[in-house]
Amino acid sequence: MVKEKGRKVIAQNRRARHDYAVLEEFEAGVALMGTEVKSLRLGRASIVDAFATVDDGEVWLRGLHIPEYTHGSWTNHEPRRTRKLLLHKWEIERLIGKIREGGLTLVPMSLYFSDGKVKCELALAKGKKSYDKRQDLAKKDAERDIRRAFGRAAKGRARSLS
Repeated sequence: MVKEKGRKVIAQNRRARHDYAVLEEFEAGVALMGTEVKSLRLGRASIVDAFATVDDGEVWLRGLHIPEYTHGSWTNHEPRRTRKLLLHKWEIERLIGKIREGGLTLVPMSLYFSDGKVKCELALAKGKKSYDKRQDLAKKDAERDIRRAFGRAAKGRARSLS
């Protein structure tokens, strides 16, 4: 059997960067059942509604949807069960301290295979207000216009402003 190398993304939460201001990112292992891993190898998962909580010194991933494995038997898993995230003790203590400060949450950014093991990229994030989101969109549009103008100038097709 050939060992997998590198990183293969299973699912991403693209909306997270729009809804949250990411302060810090962590990589955590995920405790899974066999049929969950088989389903993930088929690239089937959704982390759109997922979030992480810290309970009794352990980090749990809630709302992650991994559909049942099609060739599974009665041992199949429950699609939306709570899954344990594997972090070092000092990382968990640091997360607890930051979350207690207030206004911060743990958001899963992506789920991926790293050298054959399932990992979850967690972000310590603060929720954005609607005006923050509008400012980010305006900044992104302005940067895109600047890149276009530079591209046109480099190709000698600069538009005149008059």
